Amino acid sequence: MNLSAHFTLGELTASQWAARNGYDNTPSDPALANLKRTAAFLEQVRGVLDNLPVHVNSAYRCPRVNAAVGGSKSSAHMDGRAADIVCPEFGPPVEVARAIYASGLPFDQLILEYGWVHVAIARESDEPRRQVLTKASAAAPYVPGIVG
Repeated sequence: MNLSAHFTLGELTASQWAARNGYDNTPSDPALANLKRTAAFLEQVRGVLDNLPVHVNSAYRCPRVNAAVGGSKSSAHMDGRAADIVCPEFGPPVEVARAIYASGLPFDQLILEYGWVHVAIARESDEPRRQVLTKASAAAPYVPGIVG
């Protein structure tokens, strides 16, 4: 099922962890509505990145999968509002993060993580915060801004 021109439901719900452990990672109707919004936002991100392919490492995670992979208890992944992405043809994650930030896109959260970029959209009722953080490793704390 296509959620947008370049992003499918399968791509935004794929979870190796869920598949290996037999977890059902099917989104609820509200999460599916958010995934459609996230896919539309990822189309905008793709435009910022010279219309190059954006690869989604992780997007929707049911609460059980989110807990199993060590996700935040308030993770936007659980309601379909976040995606961890890379765009190798554009450049390393730090360049992707800088381009998204510089674009002025209305993200809620942009996190340069160790090997990918986490982007999240705001709830429909909220204004995007445009919060920007870096997490250099699993053990490192989050620091403000894009560091790297």
